[in-house]
Amino acid sequence: MTPKASKKSRRARKSRTKTASDKKKKPTLAHRAEYYGMRATIGVLRTMGWNAACRLGEGLGVLGYRPFGIRKRVVEKQIAAAFPELSDDAVKKLARESYAHLGRTFAESALFDMLGKDGVLNLVDEVKDWHHVDEAMAAGKGIVFVTGHIGNWELAGAYVAARGVPVDAIARGMANPLTEEYITRVREATGMVIVHDSDAVKRAPRSLRAGRGVAFVADQGVLGLASTYVPFFGRPAKTPRGAAVFALRFEVPVIFVVALRKSNGRFRVIVERIDAKRTSNMDRDVDAIVATFTQHLEKWVRQVPAQYFWQHRRWRRQPPDTPPELRDPSA
Repeated sequence: MTPKASKKSRRARKSRTKTASDKKKKPTLAHRAEYYGMRATIGVLRTMGWNAACRLGEGLGVLGYRPFGIRKRVVEKQIAAAFPELSDDAVKKLARESYAHLGRTFAESALFDMLGKDGVLNLVDEVKDWHHVDEAMAAGKGIVFVTGHIGNWELAGAYVAARGVPVDAIARGMANPLTEEYITRVREATGMVIVHDSDAVKRAPRSLRAGRGVAFVADQGVLGLASTYVPFFGRPAKTPRGAAVFALRFEVPVIFVVALRKSNGRFRVIVERIDAKRTSNMDRDVDAIVATFTQHLEKWVRQVPAQYFWQHRRWRRQPPDTPPELRDPSA
């Protein structure tokens, strides 16, 4: 190689490095303020016992409902649409409970790295139908895990990993790179491997071929993400297709998992096998799986409505021909 060519090669390598670096988000002043505020709150939680920290989390969550009113209108309108039989007072009571639940979930999840795997396992005192996971792992073909934003969804993944199942959890990127880096570290402390959703197409096939589990929280429609519209409480809701596509393409089982909080503060983990039939019509098969796991989610939301993440506008994105009476109630 000539000296000229060598310099050109070095310049090319330097250019590639710079491009890769440029793609990494740089935190803004607002990001830093948000991050250090979160870390300060978590720092306080870490000085307290588990129960006290959870109570504080509930209190902080309730403040979001009143007096701050963060997404208050969205939450109340969505609950009223999902449960039209409820009175206004009952809707407001359920909304307040959902904020308390969200605050407690934040507190619990922020402390998982302090608990370790044994501590995570000890949070669960009831498990239903774990044999579905054992059977799927014994087959050695990998598993597609699906859950929704119900109960403590972070615990659902952490518990599966703590039981010794290798899990790659697909996570959406966050606007704040500092927060994203910290939360990723906390999540991975329980044994999960966090995969950015932009890397899912590349990483998920490798994981499934290696007999690992790939986990999706699949109940939030995102602009630009491959999705389908399925009924959720009778209204069409845009729902990601990725979990179903991977399951069918690699012929692995789909397992729905939720971790629901009990009255004693501990958790019940429920495992359900989703029928994943493959026919000559791939699109129809994918839609059937998405509709089925959404039905399972709705079933559990109806049982513990205060433990669902109503703060997200679940019906924000719908087909253009949606009838007026089924459109987004929070619009």
